[in-house]
Amino acid sequence: MRRVVITGIGVLSPVGNDAATFWDSLTAGKCGIGPITRFDTTDYKVKLAAEVKDFDPKALYDSPAEVRRADPFTHYAVAASDEAIKDSKILDSGIDPFRLGVYVSSGIGGMQTFVSETLALDKKGPGRVSPLFVPKMISNMAAGMIAIRNGAKGPTLPVVTACATSAHAVGEAYRAIKHGYADAIIAGGAESAIEPLAIAGFTNCKALHEGDDPTAASIPFDARRSGFVMGDGAGVLILEEYDRAVARGAKIYAEIVGYGNTCDAYHMTSPAPDAEGAAAAIKLAVKEAGVKVEDAAKIYVNAHGTSTSMNDKTETLAFKRVFGDAAYELHISSTKSMTGHMLGATGAVEAIASALALRDGIVPPTIGYQEADPECDLNYTPNTAVKTELSYAISTNLGFGGHNAALVLKKA
Repeated sequence: MRRVVITGIGVLSPVGNDAATFWDSLTAGKCGIGPITRFDTTDYKVKLAAEVKDFDPKALYDSPAEVRRADPFTHYAVAASDEAIKDSKILDSGIDPFRLGVYVSSGIGGMQTFVSETLALDKKGPGRVSPLFVPKMISNMAAGMIAIRNGAKGPTLPVVTACATSAHAVGEAYRAIKHGYADAIIAGGAESAIEPLAIAGFTNCKALHEGDDPTAASIPFDARRSGFVMGDGAGVLILEEYDRAVARGAKIYAEIVGYGNTCDAYHMTSPAPDAEGAAAAIKLAVKEAGVKVEDAAKIYVNAHGTSTSMNDKTETLAFKRVFGDAAYELHISSTKSMTGHMLGATGAVEAIASALALRDGIVPPTIGYQEADPECDLNYTPNTAVKTELSYAISTNLGFGGHNAALVLKKA
């Protein structure tokens, strides 16, 4: 079995359009949530989102026509992958293109394209639907465009598991390299769904916070929590076989040492209240990683922590089912308190946050935390980052459909 390390990272997020700014914002406790600016919310109960700001896709391409040929989620993925590839120098390493893969996807895909072309059909008829409708909409197109852009001809597998999408993409990429199917994989996810239809749909299924105070909107594990805040952006990691990375003198952020993938098989949108599935995913990941209960005080957990009533108490229970009383020693936080919930991008973005936490020995905070919930009684790193010695990081993500993902990273 081969070892797998992270040698490049790229982020486009509500708190920064590159990895360094993103990390500085997280450690400073910066909130990326604000009033929705992309459409008029007068008739909407939900007024807040965590939008990517000051992003111009024209900077990515040689012509305006290329911008029009892709949905915003693909632009986001391209931007994050460009940064990660440049950071890793993987294309300068002499890698066989058939040993370089792409595992980048989206939980929803081209939502903005889907809506705009549906309106075109309704108002102007079938002859006015764009010939680019399908390739712009489908959620695998981010991976396809990244592969084309970089000549990556190896295994390419866009995973779609709702909010666990990019965590599973990273985990499956890890396995592909570990078992010898690739030498390096561009892995992650992207999402751009802050638009009227998606906001209305999530609102009507009672998933979103409906207040207008950004500081009290995404407050994971707080007793006042009342729904998540939608975010958008992208996160991309370059995963590489360890010996290859060392031989070429690559910068190593962290090593991926465990991955768990389970399903609750319980409900379309609600996690199983006994936390059996989530706990099983974490157990699989920590067992593969060789993590012991006595390591708890040196573990950072980047929790899924969505600020919904069910998720946060269920996830807390999952940590207790895995670590027992030692769960109280874990350093837990939810960076969604700052970025909002980036849906299909969230797993990769939070894996990057986990790697940087290990690198710097800093646990980013859960901001906005004020009122304790008896069912959420662990250490969630309230409001201020903590400097401490860390050996491992666990990143958990749970998606509609009951999909559970857990990644374990080890300090480089």
